[in-house]
Amino acid sequence: MANEITVPLLPCRSIDEMAEFYAMLGFTRTYYQTRPNPYVSLEREDLRLDFFGMPDFDPADSYGTCLVIVPDTRELFDAFAAGMRAVHGKLLVSGIPRMTRPRKRKNADNHSGFTVIDPGGNWIRIVAAAPEAERSSGGKLSVTLARAVVMGDSHGKHVRAAQILDAALERDKATATAAELVETLAYRAELAIRADDTEAAVAALARAREIPLTEAERATLTESLAALDDIELGLRAALQH
Repeated sequence: MANEITVPLLPCRSIDEMAEFYAMLGFTRTYYQTRPNPYVSLEREDLRLDFFGMPDFDPADSYGTCLVIVPDTRELFDAFAAGMRAVHGKLLVSGIPRMTRPRKRKNADNHSGFTVIDPGGNWIRIVAAAPEAERSSGGKLSVTLARAVVMGDSHGKHVRAAQILDAALERDKATATAAELVETLAYRAELAIRADDTEAAVAALARAREIPLTEAERATLTESLAALDDIELGLRAALQH
């Protein structure tokens, strides 16, 4: 037998809230009912997610998760990010809902991945079907960064990930390359935003901006520099309120 289809059924507090959130990401509502039980089906091309409503459900306590394997995580991330920016004027990087950026995961054979944490607290884990091309593992700071990404993005322990990076940044400040420092500081700033630590986010951002980079280094740091731009935009908006 072939052509089977698997559809995850995930919990939420409000199916209307879920439909609105996923519409922002380009999904279309294909089924909707409120009785006898709240239920909604949402589709985006070949991706389908179904949700059932539980009025007293607390998203912070959710264990709901789903693995989505795609040919290109960057293409899907860019589409989701564009939807978030159109509605909110920025990426949602803290609280519930939020979205992480595509990064290689040491605990997933170096496949690139990012995660959408939706209003129901469900972790929609987007993973590349094939691993990224091998590149130099870098120095000690890069190795520590890979460990922190697992802690912060895969396990959601952003405070512990930040502690790991703080120790490594101090340890390797004189030996790490400029590219390693910028990449690590960009992630450190993102972790600070998730922890609502504006002071640490501003400090990491400022430190990263002060590091001189060659054009070649900038070319390899496109993703990290874009992350810094997003963080700076979010901080500027937050500090104005």
